[in-house]
Amino acid sequence: MNQVYDVVVIGGGVTGSALLYSLAKFTDLKRVALVEKYAHVASVNSKATNNSQTIHCGDIETNYSLEKALKVRRSADMLVRYATELPATIRDQVIYRYPKMVLGVGSQESDIVRQRYEEFKPHFQGMQLLEKAQIAEHEPNVVKLNGHDRPEELAAIAVLDEYTAVNYGALAQAMVEQAQDVSDKTVDLRLGNPVQSIEPVGENYRITIADDSITARFVVVSAGGHSLLFAHRMGIGLEYSCLPIAGNFYYTPQVLNGKVYTVQNDKLPFAAIHGDPDVTMPGKTRFGPTALPLPLLERYNLRTFVDYLEVLRLDRIVSSVLWDLFKVRDIRNYIFKNFAFEVPLVNRRLFLNEVRKIVPSLQLSDLEFAHEVGGIRPQLIDKTQGKLILGQAEIDPGGGIRFNVTPSPGATTCLGNAETDLLRIQQHLGCQVDRTWFNQLLSVENPG
Repeated sequence: MNQVYDVVVIGGGVTGSALLYSLAKFTDLKRVALVEKYAHVASVNSKATNNSQTIHCGDIETNYSLEKALKVRRSADMLVRYATELPATIRDQVIYRYPKMVLGVGSQESDIVRQRYEEFKPHFQGMQLLEKAQIAEHEPNVVKLNGHDRPEELAAIAVLDEYTAVNYGALAQAMVEQAQDVSDKTVDLRLGNPVQSIEPVGENYRITIADDSITARFVVVSAGGHSLLFAHRMGIGLEYSCLPIAGNFYYTPQVLNGKVYTVQNDKLPFAAIHGDPDVTMPGKTRFGPTALPLPLLERYNLRTFVDYLEVLRLDRIVSSVLWDLFKVRDIRNYIFKNFAFEVPLVNRRLFLNEVRKIVPSLQLSDLEFAHEVGGIRPQLIDKTQGKLILGQAEIDPGGGIRFNVTPSPGATTCLGNAETDLLRIQQHLGCQVDRTWFNQLLSVENPG
């Protein structure tokens, strides 16, 4: 029987799971559902091994302006509050407290770090500015080389006592379970059900899954790069193309106590390599990611190559954007270097040179390629503006449907994104939304 839901969420990653939880917890809607093509939630980019497991607050990410950092921090605070209020046995599998820092190597980067500290310190009270001797106290392997201090000038912004890491797969599962625990509502999970089509039917939408179909008064598609695919198939968002960026990682023995990021090259629209504890692999440090354009919408799923060709919509404008990126020397060299990271025999040696910026004493024998670790970032290309869109994006044509494309920091901002989705749903359906929980995190510094 064709069932009618108030809202159907397509995509069971952490973004879709956060919206399902918010719909069940903070609205008066009675019938909601989550549709996911895999048998478990968080099976793609939200899987713990497929992302950096980081809570991005914007404090140590040097490509974040102060304005962007304050906006992201409010969503990060939501995530921390939600996770720390979970029962202890679940909480300790979801959120983790590690020290973190952004490391400046050399006089130029060290000056960037010091200037950033002066700008950000009034808004981020937990920040500390560390010089070389202080860095050695917290991360000795960052400073020491052959028993002596490394020769370069070093400075770091450090946050030493906050929650900084999340198992986003476990977070998504917790949110889904709590949504289903709401007693006075129907909260259905349709797992293992790939969506075949979304079609408008009157004022509603019919979603075809396998041999069944369900009807929704409002649809939110939060399915990574596939969000764009579904939009295109409905004739929506045709002004966007997609550049999927894959990331690989390497494991070493535990050489860091916490997260160590490096200063971002402003000319590169990709994350700089960093070292992190891996919440799924105690006793190891994980370095990465590399950044490689890969014609897939899901990592390790070759069947999504055809899907990628469909969303690419290659034309003169897309070709021009890609060519403009390639013409920038720093980007061109970076792309070549990341292709070289994929070449057997030389890849580990080349990557060793990169991670020695963080831990100079690392040896080739310390590096172990992390097999089947790393995901895909579906970066959008805006054909109307002729440029690559960095970070997350949304396509909102109105009429009761939204499409979220959420690469980093989308996992961190999952509850902030859910709040935005709730407001759009409220506008369309006229339902009640209780924003008390969200608004309790507002402050003068975080106006939301």
